[in-house]
Amino acid sequence: MRCKAALALTALLLLAPLLAGCLERGQPTMVDSSGDDDAFCRAGAAVGSPEYVACRKDRDVQRANANARTDRRQRNLGEYMLNNPTRP
Repeated sequence: MRCKAALALTALLLLAPLLAGCLERGQPTMVDSSGDDDAFCRAGAAVGSPEYVACRKDRDVQRANANARTDRRQRNLGEYMLNNPTRP
């Protein structure tokens, strides 16, 4: 009985790192860059002003566009690799 429990525990310990990669699906954990955006936009306008709000919106749009480009490049690479396999 003790041997089976030890075997199960060993199997679980060996599989845990492999399964941990499955927990991160979709977008990886985002780094909070609102402090950088805030500092950047504060340099040009007072907090709460229309210029400040527009600056923050522009920064959000730029970040979203960069993420979309990255996702599109990754998808295109995957499709290219599927459609053009190289066989040694």
